Amino acid sequence: MRLIRLLKNDLAREAADWVEEGLISEPQAEQICQRYAVDYHQVQQRSFGYNVLTGLGYLFIGLAIITLLGANWDEIPRALRMGGLIALTVSTQGLALRHYLSGDRSGGVGLFLLGNMFFGASIILIAQIYHLGEHMPDGIFWWALGCLPFALLTRNPWLTLQALLLALLWFFLEVTYGFYPALFPLFVLAALFVLWRGPPSIVLLLAIVASIGFWVEYSLAAFWRQSTDFFLFDLHAENVAVGAGLFVLLFVFSQWLNQRASTSARDYAAVISVWCLRFTLVLLLVMSFAGPWRSLLDADWEHWLSMWLVLLAFGAATIALAGRAGLPWAAGLLAALWLPLIAVLLSRNPDHAIYFQVVTNLALVASGVWLIVRGIQGGISHYFFLGLAAVLVTALLRYIDLIGDYIGGALLFSVFAVLLLLAARYWKHHQQREGGA
Repeated sequence: MRLIRLLKNDLAREAADWVEEGLISEPQAEQICQRYAVDYHQVQQRSFGYNVLTGLGYLFIGLAIITLLGANWDEIPRALRMGGLIALTVSTQGLALRHYLSGDRSGGVGLFLLGNMFFGASIILIAQIYHLGEHMPDGIFWWALGCLPFALLTRNPWLTLQALLLALLWFFLEVTYGFYPALFPLFVLAALFVLWRGPPSIVLLLAIVASIGFWVEYSLAAFWRQSTDFFLFDLHAENVAVGAGLFVLLFVFSQWLNQRASTSARDYAAVISVWCLRFTLVLLLVMSFAGPWRSLLDADWEHWLSMWLVLLAFGAATIALAGRAGLPWAAGLLAALWLPLIAVLLSRNPDHAIYFQVVTNLALVASGVWLIVRGIQGGISHYFFLGLAAVLVTALLRYIDLIGDYIGGALLFSVFAVLLLLAARYWKHHQQREGGA
């Protein structure tokens, strides 16, 4: 159950092999696949690889046509160019709609993707014809906005992902030009609607989470910017604290989501929790050096009041979700974030970075040991290897950047050895206890 949900299509194909070998009946295979929200018969007809190859085929068709048009662009009369681009886009989208309504949804989605590419090429080439290039990101915005109705109409994750990626491109271009992309939440909300009402999609989920993170951090950066700043995405020390608070909220949300009855919700919960753990370990690895702590202690922290208002809002949402899901340890996560932050704000002395570094290394080792024990107890290999990697990488980093002198490094390595040996002994004891049971 856990991460095996991410491999449910492979499970459906394995179930088909079991039916052929006579191990289970076809109704039993259908029930197994139904438990993981996958269509047993549909997986047998068209695999993920088939859909990928079809999509890439449509992509290269679009690139070929756009290349031919670009190579002969100057020789084509202006009226013919304009009419041809409009006719090509409308006919492709019309053909896609016909395929989709006739029942060939996969072919229709592929043609919609191709039509959206033609739509974007038309915007660019028509702007070139009439020399409409005052603000280049506007073309990307209208391209993304033109893809959105087809995504909402079909509720297809791939069409939605195309629109969201274009919106992200527009987002970064607007930031580069010094403007605030006020309509970006519109694309995020549309993607959330498709994720909620459409077929499950892990890729779309990750794109939505990344989009929300970028939008929150940029909005705060724009609010905190100086009047002389041109590039508005100027990160402050407060952004680091807000990002960590956002990931704490996201992790607790994944635990709440894991308690839902929907199989897709539990799939999403598994992905979110795994990536939150990875983010936490990467952040701890970065902060296990004195340099990042020294930068935080030396920062101005001019916007600490508004930062705390945001963190308190995230904390209230975290506690509310934890209360609904029965997760008392969520308060410990907030304390693990807030206490170092309070200590940094009270200290503001770069010479104290070594103390923060030592505590971070201890927390990193403790997190690795917890993941190892959790992986052994629950039989979750990902947790076990993630914890083991955390301990080993920490040991390697400390070998490169010794805390104190060589005696301190030797003591630290000895502690790592004891922890790993204790984890191995616990694993052996756990396996013997399960064998006896």
